Amino acid sequence: MSLSKFKIKNLFIIFFFALTFSCRKDDKINTSSSAKLDFSASSVLFDTVFTTVGSTTKQFKIYNRNNSTIRISSIKIAKGTNSNFRMNVDGISATSITNIDIPKKDSLFVFVAVTVNPNNQNNPLIIRDSVVFEVNGNIQSVGLEAWGQDAYFYVPNVFPTNGLPPYCVISCNDVWKNDKPHVIYGYAVVDSDCKLSIQPGAKVYMHNNAVLWVFDKGTLEVKGSATNPVSFQGDRLESDYAEIPGQWGKIWLSAGSKDNIIDWAVIKNGGIGVQTDTLGASTNPTLRISNTIIKNMSAAALFAQGSYIHADNCVFANCAQYAAALTLGGNYSFWQCTFADYWNYSGTRQTPLLALNNWYKDVNGHNQSRSLDTAYFGNCILYGNLPNEIGLDSSIGGKFNYRFEYSLLQTNMSISNSYHFNTSTIIINSDPLFKNIAGNDYELNPGSPAINKGSAIIGNMFPVNLNNQPRSVPPDLGAY
Repeated sequence: MSLSKFKIKNLFIIFFFALTFSCRKDDKINTSSSAKLDFSASSVLFDTVFTTVGSTTKQFKIYNRNNSTIRISSIKIAKGTNSNFRMNVDGISATSITNIDIPKKDSLFVFVAVTVNPNNQNNPLIIRDSVVFEVNGNIQSVGLEAWGQDAYFYVPNVFPTNGLPPYCVISCNDVWKNDKPHVIYGYAVVDSDCKLSIQPGAKVYMHNNAVLWVFDKGTLEVKGSATNPVSFQGDRLESDYAEIPGQWGKIWLSAGSKDNIIDWAVIKNGGIGVQTDTLGASTNPTLRISNTIIKNMSAAALFAQGSYIHADNCVFANCAQYAAALTLGGNYSFWQCTFADYWNYSGTRQTPLLALNNWYKDVNGHNQSRSLDTAYFGNCILYGNLPNEIGLDSSIGGKFNYRFEYSLLQTNMSISNSYHFNTSTIIINSDPLFKNIAGNDYELNPGSPAINKGSAIIGNMFPVNLNNQPRSVPPDLGAY
């Protein structure tokens, strides 16, 4: 054998062993618990609106960003054969797959299909499941959601890069009927010079963190009825979620929105029930709210910032922070309203159910006054489980006008100032004897000190109570 042939042969042997060694080294499975997967999406939404039995397929990618091969011990649809979803991984179709390897810096496609009859009213509004991955003892998942019923869906189609959240714009002067549910994902916007009208009996379901946003010069008109109230709540319809706070964001009547009306509505289980910002050019109230229950909020039922609100026959109840926070001054009047807060969902409430404030701190750290022109409470109940349920936060020199009369209050502060309290008509620290606090029923039991203690003049202004029954004469305090 010539020297040149010997060199070539040995170079081939060296290359072969080097290649073999290299492959074997790369094939070593990373078994560290720190080795995890990444995904192209944390959840997959099947947003096709079906009109008949429908099937659609979507995909996401699994990434192995590690420097060695990862073995996925199992990939499965969480609900197994009972699921509406099916998957295909690496050409394998099944509800459960084991021992799939992904080489270093590589990826795999997962195809997921769903079949659902959206006209089946026994379906959940949204069908949920997940693809679950087990890698080295770690459990990871990608959520799956499909619309289970025929509904009107409002899904973001604008994705700003200027810090605004993803949103969709509702058709100008749209009317939401009660023939099908309305489901909001992300932010749904009522644009400037447009009005959204919601008819009696309409049901509005809000996805996690969803917001109904009424923009500058826009108007929201919610007109339910005693027999067909409009409802706003989260889109989790399982019984376990029936009274759980914090499932969605808020109804936001932003600065400059005008002539907003909410009448005969139930708003529950969000972060903030209704937020109203600074009054626009109109001299009418930013919000007229009547015959409405706002309850189970992880922050506040009503949060106002320098706004103008007229409220009657309303219940604001069971919130982690405030039943009503009236901040940055403004103009507020409440007649025949019940404010009740016995929050016990998670932790202990530290803040009074009512907060009144007339100042803010500017960008330079200086206090600036904002006049509280009026905060009036007549024929109301303000009661909870804290010693003082009225929080007053005023700056020196700014208007801070508030007044309570013909009301039952839970407070440990003095009510001797006749400018703020009609002392002869105020009841202090007497349990109103609500029917069922745990069940959010704030009607009055027989023997309540609030019975027949209201002003007849105010009662005549609002002759029907929240049960749609004639008020007694003299009227009871609160909404019932």
